Amino acid sequence: MLAEVLIFVPSIARFRVDYLQLRLEKAQIASLALLAGDGMVTPELEAELLANAGVFNVVLRRDEVRQLVLSSEIPEPISATYDLRMDGPFDLIREAMAVLVDPQERIIRVIGNPVQQAGLLIEITLRQGPMRLEMLEYGLRILVLSALISVITAALLFFAVRRLLVLPIRRVVRNMQAYAGAPEDARLVFTPTARVAELRDAEEALQQMQTELIGALRQKERLAQLGGAVAKIAHDLRNILTSAQLFADRIEQSPDPGVARAVPKLVGSISRAVNLCESTLAFGKAEEHPPRLARFALRPMLEDVAEGEGLSPTTEPACLIDAAPGLVIRADAEQVQRVLSNLVRNARQALDATGRAGTIELSAGEDEQDWWIRVGDTGPGLPPKAREHLFQAFQGSVRKGGMGLGLAISAELVRGHGGRLELLRSDEEGTEFIIRLPKLGAEGDAGLAG
Repeated sequence: MLAEVLIFVPSIARFRVDYLQLRLEKAQIASLALLAGDGMVTPELEAELLANAGVFNVVLRRDEVRQLVLSSEIPEPISATYDLRMDGPFDLIREAMAVLVDPQERIIRVIGNPVQQAGLLIEITLRQGPMRLEMLEYGLRILVLSALISVITAALLFFAVRRLLVLPIRRVVRNMQAYAGAPEDARLVFTPTARVAELRDAEEALQQMQTELIGALRQKERLAQLGGAVAKIAHDLRNILTSAQLFADRIEQSPDPGVARAVPKLVGSISRAVNLCESTLAFGKAEEHPPRLARFALRPMLEDVAEGEGLSPTTEPACLIDAAPGLVIRADAEQVQRVLSNLVRNARQALDATGRAGTIELSAGEDEQDWWIRVGDTGPGLPPKAREHLFQAFQGSVRKGGMGLGLAISAELVRGHGGRLELLRSDEEGTEFIIRLPKLGAEGDAGLAG
């Protein structure tokens, strides 16, 4: 519509000027014919000249003399005078619009310059109605032509949009529908073909998403199969360990003092192994039991974890414990011990892999909101790939043959307490993890205990 206005308005104003200029030229030719005849033109011929020019009278000024060359009776007074010599573009547009909206028959006077410099000015009087009718016809032709151009443009735009946008989008939709029916089929991965940059970006994003989803589905299928095998192994191993636990209970009754001292540790190790098998079965079902909160002293547990891994201040690697003897926390002792055992075992394996001396440090403390436990080592640090998937099952392992389950299970157990397991640092100077367990109020403790 804006383009139509910008085309139509100047065009109709130009048509009006051309119309009046043509009348001025015809009137000038008729005047010159009359002047050439030295007044020998009959009244009938004069009327014919005026009718041919479409005017009532003609005034020609030559040599500073204003002369009425052709004249006839004017049916009504002159209502407006237009001087084409003085009007600018906006004046011409305004006057043309005024003619279009004025349906009354008016007599107007028009002043202009003669052609070929045949005088100083020429002035004519004519009816406005015929000019208005021709302007309307011309405007209608302009509108029809503009409408035709608009139709052609719309058709071209329609086919361009259909070709460049609609058809590629339909292709994407069909691919998504087919892919939804068989998301494991790699043959259905979309191939980008769009020429529009934004649509091609969307197609490439769809291709990447489908590729990653296929990989994820295959991984989940393999993990499901692996989970089934692990569940069977854990079930059978739990039965074997239960039998071993019964024999350990009988050995505990031995009168030998050495055996009596070793049996409790053996029973504790077997019990933890049984619990680990049960936890593995629960992890496969995503049913880790909620923490059973109880208060216990933390330092003996740290010492027990270190001893269970065969570590002490004098071993290689050495294990240093920095925790107040009176530090008591409220948590699930079994789950906390599992988390600490995983972290300490990973640290010892990292140090053993280097083949050089190192140190594992266990420290603990508390602040106003949390209890915290740090597990650090002086090992080689974690590779970048392991840090990206550190707490994801089957992806965060850095040890050859490792499953990547230890940290994933540990993080889940700590989250079950409302806390968090974080990697503080990992560089060439070593790796350090921190466990934060919140100090809940009485109401929160009761809720967790339930």
